[in-house]
Amino acid sequence: MLRFKSRAGCEWDLVPRAAERKVREPKKSTNSQTTGLTVGKQIQSLDSPLESFVICGQGVCSFFQTPQHRDKDKGENMSAGRGRSGGKDKCRLHMVTWNVASAEPPEDITSLLQLDVQPPADLYVIGLQEVNATPVRFISDMLVEDSWSHVFMDTLAPRGFVKVTSIRMQGLLLLVFAKQIHLPFIRKIQTNYIRTGIFGYWGNKGGVSVRFSFYGHMVCFLNCHLAAHMNYALERVDEFEYILESQDFDISDTPNVLDHKVVFCLGDLNFRIADHGLHFIRSSINSGRLNLLWTKDQLTMMKKKEPFLQEFEEGPLNFKPTYKFDRNSDTYDTSGKKRKPAWTDRILWRIKPKTLPSEDDDDEKASTSTDDGLDDYPLLVTQDKYTSDMSYGVSDHKPVIATFSLELRKCFDIPLVHISPVGVWSADQDALLTYTVQEDFMSSTWDWIGLYKVGFKSASDYETFVWVRENDLPEINEVIQISVDKDEIPLLGGQYLLGYFSTNMQSILGLSANFQILESKRAVMEGLVPENVNGVNK
Repeated sequence: MLRFKSRAGCEWDLVPRAAERKVREPKKSTNSQTTGLTVGKQIQSLDSPLESFVICGQGVCSFFQTPQHRDKDKGENMSAGRGRSGGKDKCRLHMVTWNVASAEPPEDITSLLQLDVQPPADLYVIGLQEVNATPVRFISDMLVEDSWSHVFMDTLAPRGFVKVTSIRMQGLLLLVFAKQIHLPFIRKIQTNYIRTGIFGYWGNKGGVSVRFSFYGHMVCFLNCHLAAHMNYALERVDEFEYILESQDFDISDTPNVLDHKVVFCLGDLNFRIADHGLHFIRSSINSGRLNLLWTKDQLTMMKKKEPFLQEFEEGPLNFKPTYKFDRNSDTYDTSGKKRKPAWTDRILWRIKPKTLPSEDDDDEKASTSTDDGLDDYPLLVTQDKYTSDMSYGVSDHKPVIATFSLELRKCFDIPLVHISPVGVWSADQDALLTYTVQEDFMSSTWDWIGLYKVGFKSASDYETFVWVRENDLPEINEVIQISVDKDEIPLLGGQYLLGYFSTNMQSILGLSANFQILESKRAVMEGLVPENVNGVNK
């Protein structure tokens, strides 16, 4: 057991969390049913291959996804890919951090996501803090998506974005969305969490993380909520360092957060403006002289003292402090407490250094990864915007937005699996599909193929699914045909596509082109649509 001692004199035990990661090996059954809740174990439904959750000993519940192995696995390491991209591509990342103070989401989040801005984003990463986590509400959110996840999915899905993954720890929620075209190239997805509240036993404070390979580049997103109050700056630094050191992943080349080529940290870091009085701070804000407050921002001050913080970059604080406001207004706190305004809500990023950063390197806008052995595939991160959105008033915090350009050379650009429908599809007859593994990867007979309606929201938003071939894992370029029972095909038809989901990588590795499912004759017989006789509905 390792011991972590903080600058403030507190100590935590770094206990291996293997017990929380234990996975029950399910066996496929034709009469499978969803099991009930079991303390300390992960439960998976065979009727829905993505439904899994865990209940911890402390009673803190959370969904998470862990690869399930069926009878056989194949290949220990994912190959870099046959398809090499000669030039560089630019992807746009839109990030939001918002302490929502237990509020329900606003009806319109168009401004928050800047959906009308051109060029559009490729990835959305949203970190929320203080999502309503009362016991009854939290349990209900386990059974169905929480209201915040719903509003983001409902807004982004019609624009072609799919939820890649999410992780929730009490009030902390981290969501990742990507354009559908990118899904087959987002691989090896894993999530993690760490509690820092009440000496590490409660999840009201802490961090949740998502890591994945994006066209072969290892990236990690970390959503944190650190200790509150003016006098706890040292504790906040300790908690941040503890979160960075404690979160680990089951990935050999990037087992820790800081092993990733790029780390983005967002959240309510809770750093305050020191020394200055309330009147001076408000006067500086009202007169637009925000620069008078920068030197006393606690995070800025701590970066001068802490080497690990110096590896993180941040854009200039050219927006008003985002805490604390009267709700539904742009007025800073008028309650009896009269909290001093502060830049509590921040978005930082770190490029994995080849050597220790130089003290005279003061470039605040762009940085390039120089990871050993990957010079042929550099990654340039440029922050395009760093601001807040003052138009939202449901919380006592204002949301903070950062947009980035990620200039990268793709390590691969061919999906691992090619999949397509065969012939005409309708609910009047069994349908056929084929899939082909185009390159070796850690496949499993627990992989499955989902039928998705165009505009689907997440990998679990399928109409039906079929398991891949059970007997033997496929050979490279082998064409495998699978039948889909007609009773599982939508009666009313419409535009659909197929997706191959890998349980080991927790991601969709291949998508078919859109195709039409014809309206079934059974739909008329069952009265779902009016019968058409000579062009007239009966």
